[in-house]
Amino acid sequence: MSATTVDLASMQTRLDAVLIQQLQPQFFFISERERQVLRRLAGQVAELAARPIEEEKRRLWYAHNSLQPTRPVIFCDPENGWNEIIRPADLECDGVIGRWWEMRLRKEIFWGTQMGDDYTIMPYFDTPHVHTGGLEDWGLKERVIGGEHGGSYVWEAPIRAPEDVHRLRMPQVHIDWPATHRLAEMAHDIFGDLLTVRIRTNWWWTLGMTMKLAHLRGLQQIMLDMVDNPELIHTLMSILRDGTLRLLEYLEAEGLLSLNNDGSYVGSGGLGWCTELPQPDYDGRVRMCDMWGFAESQETVGVSPAMFAEFVFPYQLSILERFGLNCYGCCEPLDKRWHIVQRIPRLRRVSVSPWANVADMAEKLGDRYIFSWKPSPTDLAMPFDEERIRAKIREVFRLTRNCRVEAIMKDNHTLGGDPTRATNWCRVAREEAERV
Repeated sequence: MSATTVDLASMQTRLDAVLIQQLQPQFFFISERERQVLRRLAGQVAELAARPIEEEKRRLWYAHNSLQPTRPVIFCDPENGWNEIIRPADLECDGVIGRWWEMRLRKEIFWGTQMGDDYTIMPYFDTPHVHTGGLEDWGLKERVIGGEHGGSYVWEAPIRAPEDVHRLRMPQVHIDWPATHRLAEMAHDIFGDLLTVRIRTNWWWTLGMTMKLAHLRGLQQIMLDMVDNPELIHTLMSILRDGTLRLLEYLEAEGLLSLNNDGSYVGSGGLGWCTELPQPDYDGRVRMCDMWGFAESQETVGVSPAMFAEFVFPYQLSILERFGLNCYGCCEPLDKRWHIVQRIPRLRRVSVSPWANVADMAEKLGDRYIFSWKPSPTDLAMPFDEERIRAKIREVFRLTRNCRVEAIMKDNHTLGGDPTRATNWCRVAREEAERV
């Protein structure tokens, strides 16, 4: 692996842990020149985090996440668009870790100085556990065809017949503690007097399981199975549920979970600032009930609500009921599934995708849930049409005037090489939010 072959922005968007599993001993090196670059950037992050405006934004998120009336909250994480905001040629570090950390710091600086949204800059620098395994490792792996540089792909699913199910194994996590501490010590040596270094790992993005189901069996095949072989889908979902819960319980028992009631990204968009978590009896060891949980089922968007209720939701519910507050949904429209999804205990944040009926969802959610609106990312893939974008945002804010609204720009594959599209979207969204 060379630094030039690592798509750092999209890699970090998925999970830091994905990259950290690829680290080899020779990568644990930061040159003196890289050290000076990283310290300079970390100093800027520390200054940004200390500004009074960060406390104002935290108070906004606290009120919003508690369902108090606020102006619409604005957040933009352009995902693969970060590669066009901070290009590989812009990075000054040469090594894998140096470039990875530099990218993280430069994103914070861009958020704090140019983005113009409500993202909060925090005075922390987190390093993950160096580990193998996790919720991606079930003993069988699909063969991916394509997908380079964040592009589209197809795959060959490993479960071709019912007897292949017996080849699955429950996921486990194996932590390389010496490497974990070494990585944290490197960070502390560089940043310790500027930012608080913490060992924290995002062990999952989603607990929805249907992405893994599709990878194991095939997307088209699981839809056929729901009619022709329903017991196989129930068997697979039972295994995925049991294995997910077993791993979560292990992480909880071993003290490997971290609170996400701060500026952590939660659900499919939004920050976790919250006064209702952790639980009143929290003693320093994080449990699932002290955290935000999250699930979605984008892969089953093509099945009926009845099939979703039979084959997916009961298995997700067994997991989500363990968490203190919950988020649900991503790109799938939930207006036709709401009568099912609303049964999730302590559901707080609900995704309203570009394919959902905004007016219908506004009526369904009211002021009882966070209306997590996801505008279409294609608005930023094309030349910026401010008049059209402003009109759309204004109309959504009008329809949701009695809701607890956040506007989350994400899922961007490209900004068309023009970073100002992200900042202009934030400016327009902020102006319309303040107009409301």
